[in-house]
Amino acid sequence: MFKNYIKITFRNLLKNKTYSLLNIGGLALGLAITILIGLWIYDETSYNTNFKNHQYIAQILVNKTNNGETRTRYTLPYPLADELRNTYADDFEHVVMGCFPGDNILSVEEKNLNEYGAFMEKDALRMFSLNMLKGNHDALNDPNSIVISESTAKAFFGYEDPMGKTIKVNNDKYVTIKGVFEELPSNSNIFDALSAFSEPKKLQFIAPWDLYVASNDWVKTARDRKLWDNNSYQIYVQISDRSSMQDVNDKIENILYNHVPDYSKQSKPQIFLHPMKDWHLKSSFKNGVSVGGAIQYVRMFGIIGIFVLLLACINFMNLSTARAQKRAKEVGIRKTVGSNKKQLVGQFMFESFIVTLSAFLLAIALVALVLPLFNQLADKNIIFPLFNPIFWSIGLGLVMVTSILAGSYPALYLSSFRPITVLKGTLRTGSSTMSFRKALVIIQFTVSIILIVGTVVVNRQIQHAKNLPIGYDKNELIMIEKSTEDFDGKYNSLREALKKTGAVTEMTESSSPLTDVWHSNGGYEWEGKDSNFITNINSNYVSHDFGKTVGWEMAQGRDFSRDFASDSSAYILNEAAVKYMNLLDPIGKTIRWSDGEHKIIGVVKNLITESPFEPVKQCIYTIQYDETNLINLKLAPGKSVTESLAQIESVFQKFAPSVPFDYQFVDTAFGNKFKAEERMRKLSGIFSFLALLISCLGLFGLAIFMAEQRTKEIGIRKVLGASISSLFKMLSKEFAILILVSGLISIPVSYYFMEQWLENYTNRIVIPWWVFAAAIMGVLLIALLTISFQAVKAANVDPIKSLRKE
Repeated sequence: MFKNYIKITFRNLLKNKTYSLLNIGGLALGLAITILIGLWIYDETSYNTNFKNHQYIAQILVNKTNNGETRTRYTLPYPLADELRNTYADDFEHVVMGCFPGDNILSVEEKNLNEYGAFMEKDALRMFSLNMLKGNHDALNDPNSIVISESTAKAFFGYEDPMGKTIKVNNDKYVTIKGVFEELPSNSNIFDALSAFSEPKKLQFIAPWDLYVASNDWVKTARDRKLWDNNSYQIYVQISDRSSMQDVNDKIENILYNHVPDYSKQSKPQIFLHPMKDWHLKSSFKNGVSVGGAIQYVRMFGIIGIFVLLLACINFMNLSTARAQKRAKEVGIRKTVGSNKKQLVGQFMFESFIVTLSAFLLAIALVALVLPLFNQLADKNIIFPLFNPIFWSIGLGLVMVTSILAGSYPALYLSSFRPITVLKGTLRTGSSTMSFRKALVIIQFTVSIILIVGTVVVNRQIQHAKNLPIGYDKNELIMIEKSTEDFDGKYNSLREALKKTGAVTEMTESSSPLTDVWHSNGGYEWEGKDSNFITNINSNYVSHDFGKTVGWEMAQGRDFSRDFASDSSAYILNEAAVKYMNLLDPIGKTIRWSDGEHKIIGVVKNLITESPFEPVKQCIYTIQYDETNLINLKLAPGKSVTESLAQIESVFQKFAPSVPFDYQFVDTAFGNKFKAEERMRKLSGIFSFLALLISCLGLFGLAIFMAEQRTKEIGIRKVLGASISSLFKMLSKEFAILILVSGLISIPVSYYFMEQWLENYTNRIVIPWWVFAAAIMGVLLIALLTISFQAVKAANVDPIKSLRKE
């Protein structure tokens, strides 16, 4: 019997090549998209699972509530780590404090590299279970040691053994290499960059915490004086396997509140554990609650994958049931000679399995072919799991589910034919079958229109954010991070030397990059301030030439000037700060802070430095040369950028010969803010197009079937004088109505889902009505073009030939 199943299956596939091609091609495309999305989702959900104890590791975060708004922060006070270790020893295996990772200069003899790394307490290596290629997890016990990545070791020493060799850190401290660790995988983010350039970087070294403390007097002060109100550090923990995240949360949440000074208790600080499994997927917080992150895209593409596979299955069902009359006699004869319904269902389900298996193998080939391009679009490093038994097990399960989903209804429908009706030639497709087929077509195009509307809305939201005025001129601006003290006290001479080259029109320094905020402060007072109002204002310490360099726009008052000695203590506010402080006439007003009184001399239009999708936060700019972290340069217009950069580098080499010249263009760093959304826009656009293509393949097959079924009618109409256009209208009218019905259904559904997505953004668009109309009309036009070829072909058939066959 099984041999007979195989023979009949392949006979039918070869006999009806067009339908076989449409069925296998449509299913293969749907399966390929589903597999690609599945591989992407697996990569997203497996972030940080390479760490042995990932289910027990967490980062300590803190929620602070000011004026009814709760904000989540990563910065914590020095004494907190010891408090967790000493008071809650039974709940933690490890408590590790560290600084925010960043770029540091590592030097070996004359070779200097700007490497991304962190200073952490000695248990870090063991807690994160780094794979030590050389050395062991005790390598940081020596305060003058360092562990480096495999690539850093190769960059400095080639194939020599780096163990025991000396490296100079930030042109200051000499340390000994005590270990080499394997590169962290691309889907790990334990040390994602907090850099001026907003580009994710991978860890290249870890140095001892004691070395960091010894190099920074302000950290020593925080340690020795146990400053609970100095929030400058990160804390990672590994809870005991006897504890749960929730139990530990309940125990530790009020530690900060119980220790901070009274003035800090106003913000009601509460600490909590952010589990490692959520660092990537649930990294966004709003009003103190996790509101998602990458998880929203995982859900979105998961739904798209299911829908695309459903579209491909609908194609199979539609084409199989549409061709029912072609196989009716086969069913009738087989029932007459003794075949029962179970055997017929088995035959048709086997055919479905063979078609699905063929489609799956073709899909595997397609995935292997396009995976490099997909990796490029998705910014991934996914490797095809060719030898992974789990992948093939899931793949086989996918084949079984798809074949059952696609083949069950056609099998039950075809096996239900009555032999006497079939053999007498009186079989007619029932209205229920036609209605079911129409419903499937409506579902297909409803899904396609929803995906297209979603793609258009995502694109418009991105463009909306890009078109916002950013408050400064980002063109021809470059940022250079001051990772060492080599530039301290050289501002004026460096500025003059750079301007003399003609490559730079202006130079300034700042404590935060133009594309991020690194500092905020509280405790500000001004006339008219409510005594219960708790302040938290971003601060940027700059040099006199900041406004001139970045091209900000003054809304009121004046810019900083060397002509006024008092400007060294003056403030310039952005418009958001004026609104935040409720200052009606800010110029000349005084703001009091811990370091004295400051006169407001100007108000600038808001600079977008953080997320362009969120409102600009209040910010104060003040002159403070010894607190700056970055050098910002405005390149001379009309001059070769390559030539200008070479001249700038030569000047930097004279002032700081051991500091690598690393820079980034501000417009590039600003563009990085849109990378996640841009990536999702491209992927959703491609998947939407392919979903529409799958729907149109099915539509094309149905158009062929309809033309075959109405051959005699078309011949008679042509004899009676019907034109090609009228015949095209007759054949396409039904499909057009179905697509319009799909459009009406898709409007409320797509509106609901896209409104939910837009809720993630404060600066957001209002979905215009024409988006729905354009999507519906676009799909309708593409569908009509799809069936036009077959409709015109059928209309052009010689009526004598079509009627003679009858």
